Amino acid sequence: MARSITARRKTINTAIAWSIGLLIFFPILWTILTSFKSEADAIAFPPKFLFFDWTLENYAVVQERSDYTRYLWNSIIIAGLSTLIGVIIAIPAAWSMAFVPSRHTKDILLWMLSTKMLPAVGVLYPMYLIFIKLGLLDTRTGLVMVLMLINLPIIVWMLYTYFKEIPGEILEAARMDGASLPKEIIYVLTPMAVPGIASTLLLNFILAWNEAFWTLNLTAAKAAPLTAFIASYSSPEGLFYAKLSAASTMAIAPILIMGWFSQKQLVRGLTFGAVK
Repeated sequence: MARSITARRKTINTAIAWSIGLLIFFPILWTILTSFKSEADAIAFPPKFLFFDWTLENYAVVQERSDYTRYLWNSIIIAGLSTLIGVIIAIPAAWSMAFVPSRHTKDILLWMLSTKMLPAVGVLYPMYLIFIKLGLLDTRTGLVMVLMLINLPIIVWMLYTYFKEIPGEILEAARMDGASLPKEIIYVLTPMAVPGIASTLLLNFILAWNEAFWTLNLTAAKAAPLTAFIASYSSPEGLFYAKLSAASTMAIAPILIMGWFSQKQLVRGLTFGAVK
């Protein structure tokens, strides 16, 4: 009887999990399907799910109209460098908060996280003026700095959580063996926290890749990433849904592929320290 109830609960939980997963994935699936439709089929009512005339015309138009490779390269550089620099800065910060805490450590962490609650539009004007003054407008360097700073609180929080799960006695033993602070962080702490650091890198790379507000307002052409590439298919004449869907599919495809192949590492990092 007990086994029957357990099996039934497992089946119900599995069904609920799959339902939620499919619900979350459906907008992505619909975007991909729409990218293969004609503009007429894309706005047809009732909507056509699978039974329509499949076409690659939208992808051909997108390729002819835009330099996809340039946008892709900008996204890789901006998201990659902002994430990497953020992690390099956050590791010693998280180490100090995790292993040398003060009575204000929690207040500092909460203050850092509270900066994410500030509406970005509230600081857009001063940021725009600063970028003009420093010559950073429409540059990769400027976007790398901005995305690194806006994601830094999350990076510090994540690394702090992972580092708290590492026994401090191991670091003390390293210090007793004569390890300096840089060696302690590089050769002892970092290898032990590889799953957590990897998941932090992946999640923040995705956040930087998907950032649209700052990339649309601080770039024009030279440093424009894939978010600007998608926005270019919204025009005063209206939205071209099929072409917009093709552009969106091309923009999200690299990050979806990366997430698919790194999902085991991501899950391992997110559960790092959960089981002693």
